[in-house]
Formats: sequence, structure tokens, C-alpha cells
Amino acid sequence: MKLDGMLSFLFWHLVILSARPYLTDASGGRWQLLQRNIGITAMHMQLLNNDRVIIFDRTDFGRSNLSLPNGKCRNDPAETVLKIDCTAHSVEYDVASNSFRALFVQTDVWCSSGSVAPDGRLIQTGGFNDGERKVRIFKPCSGCDWEEIGDGLAARRWYATNHILPDGRQIVIGGRRQFNYEFYPKTSSASNTYSLPFLAQTNDANIENNLYPFVFLNVDGNLFIFSNNRAVLLDYARNKIVKTYPAIPGGDPRCYPSTGSAVLLPLNLQAQFVEAEVLVCGGAPKGSFSQAGKGNFVGALNTCARIKITDKNPQWVMETMPRARVMGDMILLPNGNVLIINGAAAGTAGWEYGRNPVLNPVIYRSNSKLGSRFELQNPTTIPRMYHSTAILLRDGRVLVGGSNPHIGYEFNNVLFPTELRLEAFYPSYLDTQFSNLRPQILSPTSQAKLKHGQKIGVRFSVAGNLAQNLVSVTMVAPSFTTHSFSMNQRLLVLSAEKVTTLGNSRYEVRVTTPGSAYLAPSGYYLFFVVHQDIPSQGIWVQI
Repeated sequence: MKLDGMLSFLFWHLVILSARPYLTDASGGRWQLLQRNIGITAMHMQLLNNDRVIIFDRTDFGRSNLSLPNGKCRNDPAETVLKIDCTAHSVEYDVASNSFRALFVQTDVWCSSGSVAPDGRLIQTGGFNDGERKVRIFKPCSGCDWEEIGDGLAARRWYATNHILPDGRQIVIGGRRQFNYEFYPKTSSASNTYSLPFLAQTNDANIENNLYPFVFLNVDGNLFIFSNNRAVLLDYARNKIVKTYPAIPGGDPRCYPSTGSAVLLPLNLQAQFVEAEVLVCGGAPKGSFSQAGKGNFVGALNTCARIKITDKNPQWVMETMPRARVMGDMILLPNGNVLIINGAAAGTAGWEYGRNPVLNPVIYRSNSKLGSRFELQNPTTIPRMYHSTAILLRDGRVLVGGSNPHIGYEFNNVLFPTELRLEAFYPSYLDTQFSNLRPQILSPTSQAKLKHGQKIGVRFSVAGNLAQNLVSVTMVAPSFTTHSFSMNQRLLVLSAEKVTTLGNSRYEVRVTTPGSAYLAPSGYYLFFVVHQDIPSQGIWVQI
């Protein structure tokens, strides 16, 4: 190892050793180490409606640091590393008790995708090797484990993107050398794949940059699909491109392996016409992947691009982040702000291809004026490089895990050791100084069942003085997060009437749930009351 590489390794090794299992002081967010070792690296994460997080990495890493229970072993003749493996490659993390248990996954889930069905089941698709056409199901029930239902996919899906659709099915788009899409579950009229030439057109030779495309359900029911550096609007029912968007200024790629991130900004249902905007941030300049293979780690992009996809003549608006970032995650917070977290300042996604960890998250305030939207947050002490993840929890924290830029588990004598720790980022809205402003939802109760276009009374309490014109109600669809993209992530600001006072610091606001499945596909959502930018603890609702 070169001298500069050795010094960098020693520095980050000391930083990692200094991590403490308690809260760090903070004015711009704070951190807490939750688990020193969950046995696997958190490459994929999904929060379910029982407040358990399903986490998994891949089966061909070799032995993990967590044994399967009761002497159980995985026997897979098709496996490329260990045919018989008695260790786990998936866990269920219990948020309330801060505990975890081993789960059993049979075929290789490496670089796969998924989404949650309307009934709350995680439908997980694809992977590598013998897992590339598999469909797996995880039910949110006590003691449950993965169910594998075989080759439920028509094509191999490795590095694909999933999205839940208004009718409850999910669409699976792209993947390595797959310029098409398909649906799950299958029907007689939709059993095969549908060609999507746009994915071939955005495929850079020998590099790709079209993997894990950024996909969002637009308010008209069509799908916004971003690949490489440009986007289209797809009418998936007719297999027809209905709009082509301009390329991002500069033309640099933003999808894997150049790996920026993207988010659909909050949908304001109080507006007469609901507009949809997409924000794409970070990534790696053209040629970065090839340069990294030669040992030259090009600085990451420091730009975000924002576009109103519902405009007749949409144009990208460029913004500059406080830090350049590749392999970052973008998480919608309950108050509508965006958290940009994890990643590196140089290189790309891929084995050993990232350098210079970006330890400081950033808050992006989408409603602030251009030029004043970014706010740097306090840093973690744990580098989160390739194969890191982050998801929103019901209490408003963000769960952060993963980082494994190696072919296998590597804990010693490497620049960035395989990371088995879980931590939580506390946005500043969770600071005790805001306790008097923080709402508490009194009704409806968690797990309430709602309908589209339904008017409901939301009762809540606030200990301090209430600013009635600064109360909003939001619904957040929890995401399936992997490889710097949070699939199915969606936040809706509900249409609300005037807040009424009930006495004893209790209040009611009447809101209308989203009017159609185009706005909010059926399923489970996190439901929050927000007061002066401070969200309540969420409850689960099923629409």
C-alpha cells in the first residue's frame, strides 16, 4: 500500500475506533450508535408496518458474523462461494427494542430490488446467479421468515428498480443488460417483458450508468424514469413514451455506477393543481468509473438538478451542494425536508472505487429560496461508502447502516473495513428544545384504515403555544433503499382545514386523504402532524 493510502487507512481506523455508543453533542442533528455488530452489512433495507426493518446483503460474501439459529444451514449447490453456509445474510431489526434476529434467505439477493404490497408484505425481486429471477416475500408478522416462491420473473433482474403501481402491482424496470420492464404479480395479459429502448439508449458502453434507474409515479399515473443523465415519462399501460425531458446540464451521469441519488419532492395536495418535482443530486463525472479502475479517483459532482416534471416545458434548475458527493442517499423527512447522507467525495460505486468519505449530512429545504436551501449537519464518525443505506423511522430518526466496498467481508488491512454497525441520525427537530412545539397524535390510532378522498379529523396535543397557521399533516411511503436510491419513497402534504381548539392543549385539524391511487398507491404510510417544522411521532395508516 502506498504511503498516502496507509496514512489514510490509519486515520480512518482511528476514527472508527473512536465511535461511542451514546449521543454526540449537536446543533445540526446528532448521532447515536445503535448496534456494534448486526452480523451482516446493511446493503438493502425496508421498514415494515410492524416497526421492524428487514435488512440483507448477499449470499456469496462467504460466512457472515451471525449464525443461523438452531443449527440451521443453507445448502445451495448453485452458490459460487459456500455451498453450505450456516450463517445469516438477512436480519430483522426491531426498532422499539433495538434488537435483531437472523433470517434465512435461500438464493442470492445481491443488488436486488423490491417494494411493499398494499397488504404490507415486502415483495422482493431478483439478485445474482441463482437469485436473478426469484421472487421472495416477507410478511410483517411475529417470528416470520423469508418465503421464496421461485422463478417469478420473466427476465434476470440485477440492479433493477421497482415501483408500486396504482393498481397494487409492482413494475420491475431494467437491470444489467435488461432494456425492458415487467410486472409482478403476473397476469395472463402481462406475463412477459416489455421493451424499453430508452434504457439501451442511455447505456454507456462497458460502463452502463443506466442501472438502478430513478423511477417515480407521476400525478397523472405515468412513470418518470431517469437513466444516466436524462429522463422520459412512460405510459406503462400502453408501453409508450409520452414525454421526453431535456438532459441534465453538463451531461454527467447520475445513475449506477456513477451513482447520484434522486427524490420526488413533497406533493402538496392543498394546491389547486398538484405539481410534481424531482431532485437529482451528486454522482460522478463522465469517465470516473474508468479512471477509478486505473487508480485515479475523480472528484464527485457537487451539483443538484431540479425539474418540475408536470410542466408543459420543463427545464432543469441547477444548484450547488455544500459538499461534492457520490453514493449519497436522499431521504424525505416528515416535515418535507430532504436529508442527503452517506457517500464519498471522490470515485464511483464499485469494488474499492470510492475515496474520501463525506461524513456530514446535509438538509435540503425545498421550499426555501434558491441559493439558501442547503444546511450542513453534524458528522458521523463512521464512513458509509459503497453498499450503504438509510431509511426514515416512525419516530423521525433516520436509520443508517452498511458500507462494504469489497468482494467479500473484509475487516482488516483494508482502507474501509466492512461495516456491521447500525446507527441513527437525529435531525434537529428531535432536539429537546423543541419539546413544547412537538405535536402528539391522539387520533386516529395507529394502523387506522383510510380510503382515498376521505375527510378525517386528526386530533393532537401541543404542550406549548400553537401557531395555527403552521400546522400541516403529511403521509410518507416507506422506501426500499439500496445503492443510494430509495424506491417508492413518497411524501404527501394533505389538504387541511382550519385548526380548531378543543381545550387542555388539544386540537383538531380536518384533512382530506389523497384523492386517488395516482397520488397515493394503496398501502401503508407513516402519518405525521407537523407544527412549525417539528413533526410528531408518526402513526401507521393503511389507505
